Amino acid sequence: NPKTQDPSGESEVTNCKPKMGKKKKNESSSSSSATDLLQTLGDFTSKENWDKFFTIRGTGDSFEWYAEWPQLRDPLISLIGAPTSSPPPQILVPGCGNSRLSEHLYDAGFHGITNVDFSKVVISDMLRRNVRDRPDMRWRVMDMTSMQVFMDETFDVVLDKGGLDALMEPELGHKLGNQYLSEVKRLLKSGGKFVCLTLAESHVLGLLFPKFRFGWKMSVHAIPQKSSSEPSLQTFMVVADKENSSVVLQVTSSFDHSSLDCNKNQAFGIHEALESENQTRREYSHGSDISYSLEDLQLGAKGDMKNLSPGCRFELILGGEGDFCFSYRAVLLDARENSGPFMYNCGVFIVPKTRAHEWLFSSEEGQWLVVESSKAARLIMVLLDTSHASASMDEIQKDLSPLVKQLAPGKDDQGAQIPFMMAGDGIKHRNVVHQVVSPVEAIAIGLATSSLTGPIIVEDVVYENVDPELSRIWPSEDLKFRRLVFQRTQGLVQSEALLMRDGSSHRTDVETEGKKASSSSKSKRKGTQRSDVSLPTGQIYSGNQLKVYHGYLASSYHMGIISGFTLISSYLESVASFGKSVKAVVIGLGAGLLPMFLHECMPFVGIEAVELDLTMLNLAEDYFGFTEDKSLKVHITDGIKFVREMKSSSATDEMSVVHGNEITSNNTRSCNGNCTASNARVDILIIDVDSPDSSSGMTCPAADFVEGSFLLTVKDALSEQGLFIVNLVSRSQATKDMVISRMKMVFNHLFCLQLEEDVNLVLFGLSSESCIKDNSFPEAAVQLGKLVKFQHPEISQSIMDAAKKIRCLK
Repeated sequence: NPKTQDPSGESEVTNCKPKMGKKKKNESSSSSSATDLLQTLGDFTSKENWDKFFTIRGTGDSFEWYAEWPQLRDPLISLIGAPTSSPPPQILVPGCGNSRLSEHLYDAGFHGITNVDFSKVVISDMLRRNVRDRPDMRWRVMDMTSMQVFMDETFDVVLDKGGLDALMEPELGHKLGNQYLSEVKRLLKSGGKFVCLTLAESHVLGLLFPKFRFGWKMSVHAIPQKSSSEPSLQTFMVVADKENSSVVLQVTSSFDHSSLDCNKNQAFGIHEALESENQTRREYSHGSDISYSLEDLQLGAKGDMKNLSPGCRFELILGGEGDFCFSYRAVLLDARENSGPFMYNCGVFIVPKTRAHEWLFSSEEGQWLVVESSKAARLIMVLLDTSHASASMDEIQKDLSPLVKQLAPGKDDQGAQIPFMMAGDGIKHRNVVHQVVSPVEAIAIGLATSSLTGPIIVEDVVYENVDPELSRIWPSEDLKFRRLVFQRTQGLVQSEALLMRDGSSHRTDVETEGKKASSSSKSKRKGTQRSDVSLPTGQIYSGNQLKVYHGYLASSYHMGIISGFTLISSYLESVASFGKSVKAVVIGLGAGLLPMFLHECMPFVGIEAVELDLTMLNLAEDYFGFTEDKSLKVHITDGIKFVREMKSSSATDEMSVVHGNEITSNNTRSCNGNCTASNARVDILIIDVDSPDSSSGMTCPAADFVEGSFLLTVKDALSEQGLFIVNLVSRSQATKDMVISRMKMVFNHLFCLQLEEDVNLVLFGLSSESCIKDNSFPEAAVQLGKLVKFQHPEISQSIMDAAKKIRCLK
């Protein structure tokens, strides 16, 4: 504000001196009294203080804040233009006070001047002083922060002499200054000029420069000073020209900073402010990765936000100040061309913290997929973080509503409701059964944890909607599912099993037999410390025990994997009919549900499961009813290493058969990664491995499992009729295309099955020269259905349906 503190700590008033008109003999004493009065004002935004100030000064005693007419005349007149132009320029002088600036302009030929001040005292005095000599001059008692009586684009020039400086009080300055400058922008015509005479203090420029960043051309000029023996505060003239352009221009200055004849701190301050603002403007101009504020958008940073711009996407920050409880990181996306029809003109999609890191919501490609699904012409995606943890969704929606309304396209009077959508999971009830905590938490409570997988949750859920097929089979059941979820990919369910209450002999009791399996497994892993940490949650259900039902695969991609067996159904039938065994290897145990399904429903299949993390085996046994026997074994080792050893072992086996040697294999599990693969070639090899790093856009499998060298190893390890299956989880089409291209180079035939709204893509590779024909799929699917022993035959239909969707890629 005009009253500033110099480095010495002394209170210093501006370099302007009160102008006493004809009272020359009293000029010195009047100047002193004016300075004293100015220092006693206190709050420069108080109407009452200013009324008192002007009352004491009296009529006709003008007070110039800084810079007088002789110094201002030439630069002002050159900016405003000729007074005789038609129509004559309309000039607004807000916060006019009792300065003679308007009078001098009037006398220079500019008669279209409107003066505004919120002090009735000074407006009355000025009107009386000018009513005869300057009859066309207009005077209004009005708050300069709210000049609604004037219509938009009324004035050619807004001339501010110290008004903004006076508003910028410490407590309310930013708010009042912002309101005032918004009014200035509203009132200026296109091509109009805002001329601000200011001391250019950092807090003033910190508001002024950004406010006129978009669609304006700004320049800064130093007003010549009266000769003085000591440097004083310099008056600067900041000019903002209103242009119809979204181009961000640099702020220019007409002076050399080293030549400024003013207080050195003031010179340094304006130099720093100009450098900082121009650096920001360069970043905007070069398209740097920046987040716009709502104010930036209102200022025209991305053009007129009331209009849709198909394909436009940018990040922004909402809220965080004023009446808003939170700050929000968001992304605004206008649907691409030809994306309609739309259900909503504008929609909000809230992403909870637990899912904000997922590729679907964190990558640009994924976000466009969300836009397509939302059916909104403009989608505002809001990504929550830890700062929102304590807020309910109702509170967040209430906080966001007034913000997003300002971003909705179209006219304000349309009144259309903006729908709030959320990345939910459709769960009606959730109960945590078990947790494997993080290493940090484990240390805190003195227990071990999984250093490989990180925090894991086992939970029982009831869905709002279930598969109609299940509802027909168990119409009276309130179906519950047990899920395995990794915290690192909390939006992705790793494994899911159907829980049943009634107990038949082939179903495993989670609470009893599972614990027996755990005890048995500990004896086999003598000396091995259990690596899962159980956090007590109490009894989940009372009464009947819940059992995992292994005769049904709740995950659709598991059913998709089984449907791929259609590609070799004739071979499977031939092997089963001779009472022989098909060898299957599953890389990635998870909760053990896929191996258990194969074990129970396809008893002619011998299964070897490979899992890197011992914790997963513990969880599978204790909570998902997984058990081993002679036809289902687990190896705790690295999957890639296991396949390579399996390839080498099978090659050795072929040589041994030639020489009549007998080969034995060690199928026992080892926690040191020293497992030995059995030596026969594999008929079915399934890769279902979670990736710890989803930054590539691939959640499953880990990238090493689709490298060309590993795929060649897989091909060599497969039998002549062998089938290779990869569960690929990615929303990136580029990633999918890359994996498909690699597999085409290795396998003679390649098929795919698209599942779950383009998330899961199951790929099937065949090494054989010949393969099933397209017109043989229905017959082959029926053949496979007979091989799978379902307790409820109705379930087999899902495999049949999935098989029909398999398509050939090569």
